[in-house]
Amino acid sequence: MEDGAEAPPEGQTVPSNVPKTPNEELKKLLSFKVYKRRWFVLLVLCLLNCSNATLWLTFAPVADVSAKYLNVTLEEIDWLSLVYMVVAIPLSFGTTWMLDTLGLRITLILGAWLNMFGGLVRFFGEPAELQFTIKYPTVMLGQTLGAIAQPLIIFTPTKLAALWFPDHQRATANMIASMSNPLGILLANIISPMMVKTPTQIPTLLIAYAGPACFICFLATVGIRSSSPPTPPSASAESSGSEPFVQLLRNKAYLILLLCFGSGIADFAGICGALFIVFGIVGAGALGLYVDKTKKFTEATKINMCFAALSCIAFSVVSLMPHQKVAVAAVCSLFGFFGFSIYSVAMELSVECSYPVGEATSAGLIFISGQVQSILYMTLLQALTKRLADSPLSTCGGVVLSWKVPMLVMAGLFSFFTCCFVIFFHTRYRRMEAEEQATYGTKESSVSTVSESVASVEK
Repeated sequence: MEDGAEAPPEGQTVPSNVPKTPNEELKKLLSFKVYKRRWFVLLVLCLLNCSNATLWLTFAPVADVSAKYLNVTLEEIDWLSLVYMVVAIPLSFGTTWMLDTLGLRITLILGAWLNMFGGLVRFFGEPAELQFTIKYPTVMLGQTLGAIAQPLIIFTPTKLAALWFPDHQRATANMIASMSNPLGILLANIISPMMVKTPTQIPTLLIAYAGPACFICFLATVGIRSSSPPTPPSASAESSGSEPFVQLLRNKAYLILLLCFGSGIADFAGICGALFIVFGIVGAGALGLYVDKTKKFTEATKINMCFAALSCIAFSVVSLMPHQKVAVAAVCSLFGFFGFSIYSVAMELSVECSYPVGEATSAGLIFISGQVQSILYMTLLQALTKRLADSPLSTCGGVVLSWKVPMLVMAGLFSFFTCCFVIFFHTRYRRMEAEEQATYGTKESSVSTVSESVASVEK
């Protein structure tokens, strides 16, 4: 047995309550292994995801100071963040191909190097004592390199979970890796304002973000030695990414998931955004553990989307009332807990309903759908705003525009897509059926059979 492999103790007998199977099939079941180094690979991905998110939103929380230092307008500072959305959409298709053909190791290492160069270019192009006219283009180049790295990193959680983790840990691993991105967003919103009070402190901020990126690149390059373990952790890992993505065009359940879950709206700013992320991470942790144990992907997603829609409606009403900051904070917390926590489970659900199409492809297309729809909704909602003088006072901050109509439209869109998903989305869990077929030679879907058998053998 390989060092670090987790398997039943040597000489363990099979209890009588294990379902009767041919000896060959039981031997095949027990041949699946998991390795302790899967946690290291997951750690590297989490650190990389978090680092890339901090590079993405380095300047947004200190936009005014950054604009003075770079001698540009606030609109140009906004583009330092928007470039991530612009670059991600066309490059996403190539990223899914890389993950499903070239493998996890090459994709992660390339993402780590691009992320590191992005951080370094921003810093080395910014000597505080020299006022170069190329300062802003240099920073934009660094942001663009980080934007190229983003799809290589953010598409990886479902692939890593499928290749390295057993079926009873996949949703949890996906959740941990996926939530590291919003954690990085939260850290950027905390660290940037904390470190930068004047324009001359911008270089210090840039090196603070570049340093961890270099260390993470070292960990990825030296520590990740293979795309997959020597022995697969499950039957589905052996055939991961074996079918072309064109099959998805004929998969009704996947197309509904692509449209409905991809209809995400941009995050809220300031304290609202912080609460949204924090409670979203808490909710994702609880939901990931629950789904790993019960395998109720569809039920969990539908229930959470319904509560998220109700929270969105409440937010659209409460946020427009004066002197209701506590209520707004509470609603944002609920919105994050129920809404944001769905992300990792929905990514796993996309793999289950589209198997044997590659994990990166099925999850990546949903991410692309979300990016495209986010741009459309942001443009629409911005166009629907009115000057504050024409509308009631808003609760969240000193804005000069009324978001009364946009907030109601947002709530309507969220509710509409939630209803569509709840009513029309139905699917088999194709990956778990394939695993049971490979293990027991039966086509009937009984999600708990494999996990219960393994648990019985391990007792």
